[in-house]
Amino acid sequence: MTGRRRIRTFLPARPRPAKARVLSAGALAACASIAVGCGVVPGTTGGSGGDTVTVMTWAPEKTKATNKPGMPAMARAYARWINAQGGINGRRLEVLTCNDHNDTVAAASCARRAVEENVVAVVGSYSQHARSFFSPLEAAGIPYLGGYGVTDDEFTSPLSYPVNGGQPSLLAGLGQQLARTCGPVTLVRPDTVAGDELPVLLDSGLTSGGHPVSVDQRAAEDASEYAGHAQRALRRVSANPLEEGCVVPALGDRTNTFMDSFRRAREDYPTVHTASVLGSVDQSMIDATGRTYEGSYVTGWYPASSDKRWKPMREVIRKEAFGDNRIDVADPGVQTTWVAYTALRKAVESLGDGEVSSRTLRRTLDEGLKIDTGGLTPTLSWSFQDLIGASGFPRLVNSDVTFQVVREGRLVTERKGFVNVSKVLEKTGAS
Repeated sequence: MTGRRRIRTFLPARPRPAKARVLSAGALAACASIAVGCGVVPGTTGGSGGDTVTVMTWAPEKTKATNKPGMPAMARAYARWINAQGGINGRRLEVLTCNDHNDTVAAASCARRAVEENVVAVVGSYSQHARSFFSPLEAAGIPYLGGYGVTDDEFTSPLSYPVNGGQPSLLAGLGQQLARTCGPVTLVRPDTVAGDELPVLLDSGLTSGGHPVSVDQRAAEDASEYAGHAQRALRRVSANPLEEGCVVPALGDRTNTFMDSFRRAREDYPTVHTASVLGSVDQSMIDATGRTYEGSYVTGWYPASSDKRWKPMREVIRKEAFGDNRIDVADPGVQTTWVAYTALRKAVESLGDGEVSSRTLRRTLDEGLKIDTGGLTPTLSWSFQDLIGASGFPRLVNSDVTFQVVREGRLVTERKGFVNVSKVLEKTGAS
């Protein structure tokens, strides 16, 4: 994940032929399975039954790059909470979990496990390896509900039901946010396939606000220090003393490592701003680093973690996962898992006493079920009429973002309400 990659231009995605998908999935299924760290909510058994709804949540854990242990932990806590209330329409919710290890083979193995366990959906998950896991899911007809949105495939697969605008909306929104306030902008991002798409998206937001494009600076996503990268970025954005430039580290879990190097190097340069997206920066990181992030601009999908609309999630965590330090209420991965399971619950409830299967879930979602998330997102619906229509993101239904800023050590709202970036994404997808 850290070697040089071929840079892909961001063109409208072409749907893969159904026959090709089936053949690809068949080839994957023929491969020998590898041992993957999978688990299940204690007290339940594998497989689907008439009074059990079985789903899977996966995410990378204990890797040298980005880790999202809070997502499967939040899924398990949600299952304990909903089952304590009698389940969903009287059906017990069973959550299987899987570690994708930030690895293509492991991601495919997680998907094959989901097929073998006859899950009705993969819910609230994170993986950079969509091309590996979508083929098995598509061949089996299993919906992918509420993925993190880290890959463009999550906005093109007909079996994907995204609850946020993913990295495309975050980067486009951050570009809009910075166009109003920054001089020169340098993006420090992973030298990976997923990272290759970030400059195009950030620049789409910058140019929509009349700002020049950013400087694209690649970095290893699992480095132990970034002193050289920090100095190079500072030189670039401070070249004109009359303009306060902005450095944008978007390195996932390594953003804090970069900022540690940046904090030491910035003393030798004029004042510059920093900016990033939620997922690379959150409140827990800000709390642990003093004033390192003070004044930083941050774009997110959801309201600030202190917003009262997160109270139901906080209550579930307090009751079912108190003391579990993997679950951070400010983590957008945890928040996405909460929103995704909220959508799952609404979808299963809409089926009443009828069959709950991957087929019936897809049908109710495709037919335009309206899902209220308590104001954390706009009303979600994936019917054809509700798709935004951006050519590069045909499955996108929520392109709202929030603008936040770090003030006095707290991540607070910079601009009230949501900002819709669908017009920017439409231009990006068509470019």
